[in-house]
Amino acid sequence: MLAVVGCLIDAHDFRLVVLAAGICALSALTTVCIVSHARRAEGWAQTSWLTVAATAGGSGIWATHFIAMLAFAPGVPSGYDVALTGLSLVISVAFAGSGLSLAVLVGGKVAAWVGGAVLGFGIAAMHYTGMAAYDVAGHKAWDPATVGVSLALGGLLGGAALAAQVGARGLGRQLPTALLLLLAICSHHFTAMGAVTVTPDPAVAVSESAVPNAWLAVAVALASFAILLLAGAALALDARDRRHAKLEADRLHSLANAAVEGLVVCTGDTIVSANRSFAKLVGLPQAALAGTALSAYLPGDATRLALASQPERPVEAELRQADGTLVPVEVIMQPVEHAGRPHYAVAIRDLQARRQAESQIQFLAHHDALTGLANRTSFSKRLDQEMRAADVGGRKLAVLCLDLDRFKEVNDLFGHAAGDAMLESVAHIVSAELDDSQMMARLGGDEFAVLMPCAGPSEAGRLAERILEALRSGRVEAGGPQIATSIGVALYPDDARERAALLSNADTALYRAKSEGRGTYRFFEAKMGTEVRERRLLEHDLRHAVARGEMHLVYQPQTDVSLGAVIGFEALLRWKHPERGYVSPAVFIPIAEESDAILQIGEWVLREACREAASWPNPLSIAVNVSAVQIHSPHFVGLVHEVLLRTGLAPDRLEVEVTETALINDPNRALLTLRQLKALGLRIAMDDFGTGYSSLSNLRSFPFDKIKIDQSFVRSVDSNEQTAAIVRSVLGLGRGLGLPVLAEGVETDAELSFLVAEQCHAAQGYLMGRPSPIDRFTQHTHGTARPNPGERKRA
Repeated sequence: MLAVVGCLIDAHDFRLVVLAAGICALSALTTVCIVSHARRAEGWAQTSWLTVAATAGGSGIWATHFIAMLAFAPGVPSGYDVALTGLSLVISVAFAGSGLSLAVLVGGKVAAWVGGAVLGFGIAAMHYTGMAAYDVAGHKAWDPATVGVSLALGGLLGGAALAAQVGARGLGRQLPTALLLLLAICSHHFTAMGAVTVTPDPAVAVSESAVPNAWLAVAVALASFAILLLAGAALALDARDRRHAKLEADRLHSLANAAVEGLVVCTGDTIVSANRSFAKLVGLPQAALAGTALSAYLPGDATRLALASQPERPVEAELRQADGTLVPVEVIMQPVEHAGRPHYAVAIRDLQARRQAESQIQFLAHHDALTGLANRTSFSKRLDQEMRAADVGGRKLAVLCLDLDRFKEVNDLFGHAAGDAMLESVAHIVSAELDDSQMMARLGGDEFAVLMPCAGPSEAGRLAERILEALRSGRVEAGGPQIATSIGVALYPDDARERAALLSNADTALYRAKSEGRGTYRFFEAKMGTEVRERRLLEHDLRHAVARGEMHLVYQPQTDVSLGAVIGFEALLRWKHPERGYVSPAVFIPIAEESDAILQIGEWVLREACREAASWPNPLSIAVNVSAVQIHSPHFVGLVHEVLLRTGLAPDRLEVEVTETALINDPNRALLTLRQLKALGLRIAMDDFGTGYSSLSNLRSFPFDKIKIDQSFVRSVDSNEQTAAIVRSVLGLGRGLGLPVLAEGVETDAELSFLVAEQCHAAQGYLMGRPSPIDRFTQHTHGTARPNPGERKRA
């Protein structure tokens, strides 16, 4: 080593030594940068880059050697053999190309070490070939040990240089490789120069063909110029690649940030980069995620094992946010190459919205969407469970069926929004009366059911009373409709041992509660079953009676008492059932009103009566009874107007008969309807006066044109003084209000004589004519019998 140092100090021009080192450094850096490009290229492009790298590296090694040789001044004449000098350049380029190709094309650390060693031995081959080309006036002697050291330094440092380059990208990471390559070239050269001893000998002459130092300087200058060009090109390419890499990285970063899912690129457990969605998901700044551990956000060995064993397949896991909250996510791992090294990308999808949707779907599958109560399916399942528990515990089980009274009227009068609000209020009010062992469900429409384990019927009755009382005091909103309901109760196992039968029996008790006044509750009794079945069959047949032609009208004449002339007819509905025969109106009319079939039936009656009356040559009046359901229907006035237009009946010939019960449920609505009917030109009669409320305020508030005394007072008017007094009072009331009075149910001459004496305006009953088809009264409808004009007007 001392000989090498001494040779460097004593036998070399230090300025040229520094120049040689600079050229060597530039050559090494150029070679390393070009090899880096070659590693990323493919096909012919890779071959081209390797050729350029071999040329740059070989030329740099050769130029370093011969600049250093120019710095070597042994003090005797010298020159250079042209052939060997050229051969040394070829050897340098060839060995550099072989070593670099082996390291790049084969790849890996081992190939890099072997290729670097080939490059190192190439440095040695070039050096000693160049020394062989050195023609000096003297004798050259070599120290084998020093030669061996130079060979080892070239091979080891060359291998280390190419091995250090594996996986390195960017100019900053190429510097260690370039430095090792510089050391490989320089250490070998100056160590090898220390191994030679030149002994001057005047007898030895320098060949005349030898290239003098001046010409060698020109060749070295050209080689150095080529190295500078290649270095510039390499630096330009490196700058271009870095710009492209930055642009590509920015583009990929933008694309990653645009993704809705969280995206993370990791090496091992370390996060290299993460997009904005992942940062938002974990609740941390995006810049703070790089370098952190992925396991800090995806805890649990099971998750990592699942990802490792099932790459590219979704795995459900829990993500820990910055505040420690765990949220459900779906994770997919995909191996990728990032910055020339293997990484893996992790896509993380937030499952919170999906879990909420699944939970909502699950809830809706077992609950009513409007009220939030259990639906029919859940109620049936719970009922089956409670029935089994009742059998085991020896207890009873009560089922309470609730049905809102006149709920359709609420929808018609106040709108469906008010109906929905009422259903929600019922659910809230009733649920507040139940404990944890009880359950309420909405079975559909305005039907509710309550399940109650109990010891006996008394407990069920107390619960029904509490529910009714709570609903009576409840109201949807100020000024809104009053909540009214009826309740039917059935007990397990007393009334039934099967679920369907138990519900049916509770429903039967509910119908009994409705038929007995509503707003109350009834327990199931065995005899109810037959009655309810008959009622339901009758209701079913009633809905189809009009379409099947089972309905028809009969007409009863209304007579002027003083003249005895027929002034009009009342249309009366009859139903002839194909199996039951004639069904009394007292039976089927209430059923029609409760089931709302009265709207269809009432429309048919109105159309048929007006059509018939319009065909009479004599302009007699026609009276039609109207149900409370029709009066409260928002479409009734429009229907009457349309019927009058279609049939051509004069409006003043149509008389609508209304009972007081049609007015009390919603007086404002009824008053509006009656005023609209009056505006069409119709006449309105108060029917069955004396049997209902008989309120004088109704006569004052509503636009009535006639009062009809109920037949229950007329039948005993000639024999019962109290009844006679009542009839006289009504007749006096009519005269005082300017309203004509018609007495119904007149069957005897004595009754008629009383009415004549008391100046009653008109009468109808069996005495004047039984209800019959209109054909029996053609002498009045088509004949010459006409009422007195003055009396007709008065009536």
